[in-house]
Amino acid sequence: SQVKSENRETIWNTEEVPEGCEFDDTWDPREQPEYQILFKQCVGTEDVFFGMSRKDPSIACCEDMVIKIKLPETKYSDITLDIQDKVLDLRTPKKKLLLHLPYPVDSKKGKACFLSEEETLEVTLRLSRKFDFINFF
Repeated sequence: SQVKSENRETIWNTEEVPEGCEFDDTWDPREQPEYQILFKQCVGTEDVFFGMSRKDPSIACCEDMVIKIKLPETKYSDITLDIQDKVLDLRTPKKKLLLHLPYPVDSKKGKACFLSEEETLEVTLRLSRKFDFINFF
Protein backbone atom coordinates (compact mmCIF):
# COMPACT_ATOMS: atom_id res chain seq x y z
CA SER A 1 0.00 0.00 0.00
CA GLN A 2 1.20 3.48 -0.79
CA VAL A 3 0.84 6.39 1.57
CA LYS A 4 0.31 9.78 -0.01
CA SER A 5 2.34 12.43 1.71
CA GLU A 6 3.31 15.99 0.90
CA ASN A 7 6.83 15.26 2.06
CA ARG A 8 8.50 11.86 2.09
CA GLU A 9 10.08 12.65 5.49
CA THR A 10 6.74 13.07 7.31
CA ILE A 11 5.07 10.20 9.12
CA TRP A 12 1.48 11.48 8.86
CA ASN A 13 -0.50 14.28 7.27
CA THR A 14 -1.55 17.25 9.36
CA GLU A 15 -5.23 16.39 8.70
CA GLU A 16 -4.76 13.06 10.50
CA VAL A 17 -3.66 14.67 13.77
CA PRO A 18 -6.63 15.60 16.00
CA GLU A 19 -6.87 19.16 17.31
CA GLY A 20 -5.62 19.52 20.86
CA CYS A 21 -3.25 16.55 20.86
CA GLU A 22 -0.32 18.91 21.35
CA PHE A 23 -1.58 19.44 24.90
CA ASP A 24 -1.67 15.73 25.77
CA ASP A 25 1.03 14.86 28.24
CA THR A 26 0.39 11.53 29.92
CA TRP A 27 3.50 11.83 32.06
CA ASP A 28 2.04 14.77 34.04
CA PRO A 29 1.18 13.50 37.57
CA ARG A 30 -1.33 16.26 38.41
CA GLU A 31 -4.87 15.04 38.98
CA GLN A 32 -7.88 16.06 36.93
CA PRO A 33 -10.34 18.34 38.75
CA GLU A 34 -14.06 17.71 38.93
CA TYR A 35 -15.96 19.59 36.24
CA GLN A 36 -19.47 19.97 34.92
CA ILE A 37 -20.65 21.03 31.45
CA LEU A 38 -23.93 22.95 31.29
CA PHE A 39 -25.73 24.65 28.43
CA LYS A 40 -27.41 28.04 28.63
CA GLN A 41 -29.89 29.86 26.44
CA CYS A 42 -31.43 33.31 26.56
CA VAL A 43 -35.21 33.17 26.70
CA GLY A 44 -37.82 35.83 27.22
CA THR A 45 -41.54 35.96 27.83
CA GLU A 46 -42.25 35.55 24.13
CA ASP A 47 -40.35 32.24 24.17
CA VAL A 48 -41.70 30.75 27.38
CA PHE A 49 -45.34 31.80 27.47
CA PHE A 50 -46.26 32.71 23.92
CA GLY A 51 -44.04 30.31 21.94
CA MET A 52 -43.32 33.00 19.37
CA SER A 53 -39.79 31.82 18.56
CA ARG A 54 -38.47 28.47 17.43
CA LYS A 55 -36.64 27.85 20.71
CA ASP A 56 -37.15 24.68 22.70
CA PRO A 57 -35.35 23.28 25.78
CA SER A 58 -32.91 21.19 23.71
CA ILE A 59 -29.16 21.78 23.43
CA ALA A 60 -29.64 22.72 19.78
CA CYS A 61 -31.27 26.00 20.90
CA CYS A 62 -28.59 26.92 23.46
CA GLU A 63 -26.21 29.77 22.75
CA ASP A 64 -23.58 29.18 25.45
CA MET A 65 -21.68 26.34 27.08
CA VAL A 66 -20.82 26.82 30.76
CA ILE A 67 -18.03 24.73 32.26
CA LYS A 68 -17.77 24.73 36.06
CA ILE A 69 -14.42 23.44 37.33
CA LYS A 70 -13.83 22.73 41.04
CA LEU A 71 -10.39 23.99 42.10
CA PRO A 72 -10.00 23.57 45.85
CA GLU A 73 -7.05 25.30 47.52
CA THR A 74 -6.28 27.31 44.37
CA LYS A 75 -5.71 31.03 43.97
CA TYR A 76 -6.91 32.93 40.91
CA SER A 77 -3.34 33.96 40.07
CA ASP A 78 -2.25 30.29 39.85
CA ILE A 79 -4.68 29.41 37.03
CA THR A 80 -3.52 29.14 33.43
CA LEU A 81 -6.37 28.78 30.93
CA ASP A 82 -6.07 28.28 27.17
CA ILE A 83 -9.20 27.93 25.04
CA GLN A 84 -9.25 26.95 21.38
CA ASP A 85 -12.20 26.12 19.12
CA LYS A 86 -12.50 22.51 20.33
CA VAL A 87 -10.18 22.28 23.35
CA LEU A 88 -10.03 23.74 26.87
CA ASP A 89 -6.66 23.45 28.61
CA LEU A 90 -6.50 24.39 32.31
CA ARG A 91 -3.38 24.15 34.47
CA THR A 92 -2.80 24.92 38.14
CA PRO A 93 0.07 23.81 40.41
CA LYS A 94 -2.02 20.82 41.65
CA LYS A 95 -4.58 20.16 38.88
CA LYS A 96 -4.63 19.74 35.12
CA LEU A 97 -7.63 19.50 32.79
CA LEU A 98 -7.47 18.87 29.06
CA LEU A 99 -11.06 18.87 27.86
CA HIS A 100 -12.09 18.16 24.29
CA LEU A 101 -15.29 20.18 23.99
CA PRO A 102 -18.48 18.49 22.72
CA TYR A 103 -19.21 21.38 20.32
CA PRO A 104 -16.98 23.96 18.65
CA VAL A 105 -16.87 27.33 20.40
CA ASP A 106 -15.86 30.85 19.48
CA SER A 107 -12.64 31.10 21.48
CA LYS A 108 -12.61 34.91 21.20
CA LYS A 109 -16.07 35.39 22.78
CA GLY A 110 -15.61 33.60 26.08
CA LYS A 111 -15.32 34.74 29.66
CA ALA A 112 -14.10 33.18 32.88
CA CYS A 113 -14.97 34.00 36.48
CA PHE A 114 -13.34 32.54 39.59
CA LEU A 115 -15.79 32.17 42.49
CA SER A 116 -13.44 32.09 45.47
CA GLU A 117 -16.15 31.21 48.04
CA GLU A 118 -17.09 28.09 46.06
CA GLU A 119 -13.52 27.43 44.83
CA THR A 120 -14.90 27.10 41.31
CA LEU A 121 -13.82 28.49 37.96
CA GLU A 122 -16.82 29.20 35.73
CA VAL A 123 -16.00 29.43 32.01
CA THR A 124 -18.73 30.62 29.63
CA LEU A 125 -18.10 29.98 25.93
CA ARG A 126 -20.25 30.99 22.95
CA LEU A 127 -21.15 27.96 20.82
CA SER A 128 -20.17 28.13 17.16
CA ARG A 129 -22.26 25.77 15.04
CA LYS A 130 -22.89 25.83 11.30
CA PHE A 131 -26.67 26.20 11.40
CA ASP A 132 -27.13 28.54 14.36
CA PHE A 133 -28.52 31.18 12.03
CA ILE A 134 -31.61 28.97 11.61
CA ASN A 135 -32.26 28.70 15.35
CA PHE A 136 -31.44 32.23 16.44
CA PHE A 137 -32.30 34.66 13.66
